[in-house]
Amino acid sequence: MIQELDNVVLTVDVPGHHLKCGDVGTVVLTHGTEGYEVEFMTLTGETVAVVSLSAEQVRPIAANKLPHVRDFDAA
Repeated sequence: MIQELDNVVLTVDVPGHHLKCGDVGTVVLTHGTEGYEVEFMTLTGETVAVVSLSAEQVRPIAANKLPHVRDFDAA
């Protein structure tokens, strides 16, 4: 079960916030089992979006996964 402060992986693109499937965020608030408020940040800690997502739009991070870095362009 995903809880507050857990890191999660986005399972879909969220074009309105320039987020892509595979981006990693931190759960800042849970809405029961229905969804989450997730904060996405750059590697230097700059918040780029806090987004309300359904449980189907994120998944927990698995131990055998390797993060990937991409340039964030909000333009």
